[in-house]
Amino acid sequence: MSLSEKFKKHLAQTSPYPIQLEVKRAKGSWIYSTDKKYLDFTAGIAVNNLGHGHPKLVKAVQEQAAQYMHVMPYGEYIFSPQVALADKLQSLLPKELNSAYLVNSGTEANEAAMKLAKRITGRPNFGACLGSYHGNTQGSLSLSGNENKKYAFRPLIPGVRFLRFGNFQDLDLIDESLAGMIIEPIQGDAGVRIPSKEYLQALREKCSQTGTLLIFDEIQTGMGRTGKLFAFEHYGVVPDILTVGKAFGGGLPLAGMISSEENTRHFTFNPVLGHITTFGGNPVACSAGLAQLEVFEDEGILEQIEEKADLLATLLSEHPKVRDFRHKGFMMAMELKNAEEVQVLVEKTREKGLLVFWFLSSPHCFRIQPPLNLSIEEVKIGASIILEALDELG
Repeated sequence: MSLSEKFKKHLAQTSPYPIQLEVKRAKGSWIYSTDKKYLDFTAGIAVNNLGHGHPKLVKAVQEQAAQYMHVMPYGEYIFSPQVALADKLQSLLPKELNSAYLVNSGTEANEAAMKLAKRITGRPNFGACLGSYHGNTQGSLSLSGNENKKYAFRPLIPGVRFLRFGNFQDLDLIDESLAGMIIEPIQGDAGVRIPSKEYLQALREKCSQTGTLLIFDEIQTGMGRTGKLFAFEHYGVVPDILTVGKAFGGGLPLAGMISSEENTRHFTFNPVLGHITTFGGNPVACSAGLAQLEVFEDEGILEQIEEKADLLATLLSEHPKVRDFRHKGFMMAMELKNAEEVQVLVEKTREKGLLVFWFLSSPHCFRIQPPLNLSIEEVKIGASIILEALDELG
């Protein structure tokens, strides 16, 4: 039985048409299969923000693995990588966000945020946005605004009120019954929908007026993807709770819910162990996450993003096949006529040695999310392949 046959037979499949690219190795902005190399413009869906195999991240992982890996569930023993990562985060975030609860994945971070908001406020309900994506566990799926992904799993958690993203009028739906209002500062899976600064500031004011905790889901937008370490920095708005994931662990499973120490203390008492996780804050993953933040500073990653992202946007956005091109930093969406064109383009670019991907909730768009530290030359190579594929759409 071939490797492909074993893959399909012995691993649960999430799609009837997996790509089945057999990966042999990956380095920098490139992925190597058995017979071809590909320029990676997906970065593991915004996970590999420093590309593949960055030497400082590899060294951090190797050194920590040699010391110890898992020895106890989160919160009982003192692991220096956890403490160092939390301390580094505190130095980079507003003073209101000084306490991190480390978990394994973004959906877990959002589940923790839901529990904390209910615990603090004593309220049962939540607000969320149409078009949003917050994860696939029961709670985070309940907050996601894509019915196509939800209908088969109902009933879900009740009491979720959906607002139109960016719509000022709908802010009136936020009232004293809501424990939290969760929102992506820039919607990802909806096709990179970018709100106005005024909208997020009005949202902050409304949540403060009603005592509703404002939760920013920065699982996709965080860790430099939009040109700043966190997207909320573009807007001058600080959330009550911040969730991070995807790129947070530098390619290893790591996520976090971050709030004030006063808030996170609610998980400590009444009941004790108000939230628990076995593998959350894994020492090896924390070491990778810390190394990534240090690379961001040492190599000036954030300072390089705007020039390269604007170049890519300029090269691609004027093609006549492109209906719209939206981006903030290297969080990019190219809109075509329909889902069929997107499917053809994704396949054509892959044949030509470039990896891009579609959006679950916006099938007429495809995503471009390369490593943040790719070179100018790699930007031009990727753009050239996409333009060639667009020309071939006919």
